[in-house]
Amino acid sequence: MNSRVALPIKDTGVENTPLMHADRICKAFDTPNGKKIQALDGISLKIFQGRVTGLVGADGAGKTTLIRIAAGLLVPTAGQMTLLGLDTVDHSLEIQSRVGYMPQKFGLYQDLTVIENLRLYADLQGVALKARHDRFGKLLAMTDLAPYIKRRAGDLSGGMKQKLGLACALVKSPELLLLDEPTVGVDPVSRRELWKIVYELVEKERIGVLVSTAYLDEAQRCDQVKVLHQGRLLAQGSPDKFTAGMQDRVFLATPDEQMRARQIYTRLAGQEGIADATIRSGRVRVVVDSTSSPENGNTQDIGTQKIATLLNRATNTITAAVPSFEDAFMALIPRGDAQLHTPSTDTTKPWVPKTSSGNDAAVITNNLCKKFGDFKAVSNLTLDVRRGEIFGLLGPNGAGKSTTFRMLCGLLPATSGEIRVAGRNLRRSRAKARARLGYMAQQFSLYGQLSVTDNFKFFGRAYGLSGTQLKERIAWAFDEFGLDDWQDKPAGQLPGGYKQRLSMATALLHEPDILFLDEPTSGVDPFARREFWLRINGFAEQGVTVIVTTHFMEEAEYCDRMVIISRGKTLAMGTPGEIRSLARTPENPDPTMEDAFIVLSQGDQP
Repeated sequence: MNSRVALPIKDTGVENTPLMHADRICKAFDTPNGKKIQALDGISLKIFQGRVTGLVGADGAGKTTLIRIAAGLLVPTAGQMTLLGLDTVDHSLEIQSRVGYMPQKFGLYQDLTVIENLRLYADLQGVALKARHDRFGKLLAMTDLAPYIKRRAGDLSGGMKQKLGLACALVKSPELLLLDEPTVGVDPVSRRELWKIVYELVEKERIGVLVSTAYLDEAQRCDQVKVLHQGRLLAQGSPDKFTAGMQDRVFLATPDEQMRARQIYTRLAGQEGIADATIRSGRVRVVVDSTSSPENGNTQDIGTQKIATLLNRATNTITAAVPSFEDAFMALIPRGDAQLHTPSTDTTKPWVPKTSSGNDAAVITNNLCKKFGDFKAVSNLTLDVRRGEIFGLLGPNGAGKSTTFRMLCGLLPATSGEIRVAGRNLRRSRAKARARLGYMAQQFSLYGQLSVTDNFKFFGRAYGLSGTQLKERIAWAFDEFGLDDWQDKPAGQLPGGYKQRLSMATALLHEPDILFLDEPTSGVDPFARREFWLRINGFAEQGVTVIVTTHFMEEAEYCDRMVIISRGKTLAMGTPGEIRSLARTPENPDPTMEDAFIVLSQGDQP
């Protein structure tokens, strides 16, 4: 996502008065074992009118807690929070009538239509009947939901649900809008549409916006950014302020025939002196630690040499890059607190597949179709996924990804066409094929009341493991995923990133040939996303086939190949480089994966 042109900020006396003022806010929560968790520890910050302020941080930083206190839904343990000059404890009801709030899981009524949801929230907000017609019309036009006013909320795509949730939060024109990760789980097209709505509100109505986000490119588009870490305010300022200190610390390593991008990434991730490594547009973006000083030599030369030495490559394959907010954020968080649990997987000992299809294809579909009544969710999908390949299944919300995923996993029968998985015809040998699959659902689907150990035992036995083999695989899972400290904790009480680790570990207990990952990094922080892809890459190097869906377009760069579908039809298939080339123009000679996704998706609009 490209950087936004900053909105003009007028220096008036009104705008020098903060809409929101947190003064040494603390919040502690009691745990079942009698201990306290300090979610916020002395936070002080201000939010102003006419600005978009981003709130970022790792999982557990305190972002949601701060926003819920601002919305009057939580009472701080200490300190004071004022919104619009009103104390959030003493005047919570008045604040809630003047502030728009959209939580992560927005409370839409699934059985009500779009217009019925708007009417309900208008009732709750006390919007006068005579004011509703114009307000509803404006919101429906702004969100492009006017053609769908009679459609049930439960039948909307993920992106449309988010836009309806935002419309409901705006049903009574707010002075301050609080958004808690509003774009998690929606595709890039819907993400851009949501942000367009937010910016128009700020520009035209001069409201203030506080938004927490897991997308660091979104934070770069904000006027101000607040970085929380372990309940404290670690840093704040404009995105440019953060990137100013990153000169000569960001580099690009270009792959070649001897070393692919994923190999470069694996070699560098987590190494001493490397603050961050990711794959971007076919190259590996590397951030080095700030350990050099001018008296030690040119800082750019030192960084180049450091990377070249780790890769055993010539320095001319390493070039300097323009820093981004994401680079600054990853370098800012203290290294010991990032919790990047580097996988212990030994790629010199391949994970030998237990079944064989007689060729290199792990998954084959031919003219695969799925109908629900007269609606065709998937139309003539033909693809082959090779063993040891990371294959991406991408598309906008409502494209047919989940339907395709469920058919490939054997959870949903196809209407027509052929599917072969792990050498088995899924129509005739579904049970045998599914025994060789591992599946990680988008939503946490393990038993929250059971401990981590008991979940492993339950699912291990369900996969046919027992005795010594089960014990060995559980021991492997604890070690490989860094879950030793959580053995006796109920799974439902684990932090988000650890829930994801547990879900993936469970899916791998029986050493499957093929691993299906449905939005494995949705809703987790950038550190957890990097850890997951480092781990996924390690398993692929061992010979495990990985099929993955994601809405983080930069993550598609980790795939060997991918297919992009929309409205059940295949739009494009190929390597990341081949997909990016479809968006190349004279004006945009070096498109990103998100650029290509948007070009393809918008070209398929009716």
